[in-house]
Amino acid sequence: MSGPGVYWMGEEERQEVLDVLSSGYLFRYGKEGHRGFKAKAYTLEQEYARYSGVDYCIAVSSGTASLVLALQAMGIGPGDEVIVPAYTFIAGYTSMIHVGAMPVLAEIDESLTLDPDDIEHRITANTKAILPVHMLGNQCDMDAIMEIAKRHGLQVIEDSCQANGASYHGDKIGTRGAMGCFSLNCFKTISCGDGGLLITNDVDLYERAFAFHDQGHRPNRAGVEVGNRQVLGLNFRITELTSAVALAQLRKLDKIVGTLRAKKKRFRDAIGDIRGMAYRTIHDPDGECATLLTVIFDNYSVAKSVAEKLGTTTIDRSGWHVYSNMEHVMNFMAAQGCPCRKGAYPRTDDILSRAINLSVGVVDAGIGAAFGININSTDDEIDQTGEEFRAVCQECTDTQRSFATV
Repeated sequence: MSGPGVYWMGEEERQEVLDVLSSGYLFRYGKEGHRGFKAKAYTLEQEYARYSGVDYCIAVSSGTASLVLALQAMGIGPGDEVIVPAYTFIAGYTSMIHVGAMPVLAEIDESLTLDPDDIEHRITANTKAILPVHMLGNQCDMDAIMEIAKRHGLQVIEDSCQANGASYHGDKIGTRGAMGCFSLNCFKTISCGDGGLLITNDVDLYERAFAFHDQGHRPNRAGVEVGNRQVLGLNFRITELTSAVALAQLRKLDKIVGTLRAKKKRFRDAIGDIRGMAYRTIHDPDGECATLLTVIFDNYSVAKSVAEKLGTTTIDRSGWHVYSNMEHVMNFMAAQGCPCRKGAYPRTDDILSRAINLSVGVVDAGIGAAFGININSTDDEIDQTGEEFRAVCQECTDTQRSFATV
């Protein structure tokens, strides 16, 4: 179970790692120009900033770290509320809770991303920001979200952890909001085991986030420095070894995404149109990273039967991406006077109960994507998998009709 980048680990990653090991410098800092220091973390930041078309990038220890840093840099803390979808990875909620803010959940729509029409119902005097999540590689409706944020004077942080390599109407994902957050763990488009990236065009946000990730230091120190620190920071630094792997993966990112788009198209063509089933809404089909193919059935019973026969689950029964499956987060919110159990977000519950994730690049039972293809699947394998899916759908639909006529 992994993302497409892991499938394509090879000689490039090996050489980058050996380059670091031969230098003896594993810490992300070293003396500029020293023959042994390879500056992989710094190079990763520079190359990813250029890739995204932004001024600044910070490489960090995880996607969760990037979310915490963005919230900290924007001054979001106790008493503040942040609007976030009811379908997202748990880190979106816990990051807010750990900086003292309160996540305010909102409904999703058939794109499986934040429903702009539900955002305004959630805004209060305490609302400080919106955290749209480009869930499962699909872009949010950023035009609508940014318009709402501007009208209400709210900040926007893009959780792009699952959408590395995607774009939205010509802009790289993560660049419409004030800051964009990315994950590099083993289930994402590209991977270094675990790691993250944070991007922005705002120098003040960059310097505050950088300081918080490195014990209060300003960017790109050389060795140990004393004095002139204004921020009480922590340690979310990345290492040279992790950066080396991420750097090799970044240089493959466009090829990975291009391959995924081609394989997803063939997979979808192999499945075709099925009565009683639709594909989720994609806000920019030309820009998605195409890691998954998500289908939504009209009927919950058919969706459940199809999933069971394929050895997978409907999305509502998958892991820590569905709000009602996060018992510790729900317990925390209930203790704060915000009881939140299954049924609190009926539209989200309904959509997820009828939806199945089919793997294309990300093969992960934890998000309900245990059936499908992977980035190395051949054309014959893709066609066969499509036929298998069609046959199961037909069988389950016929069974449902038989019950209905009894």
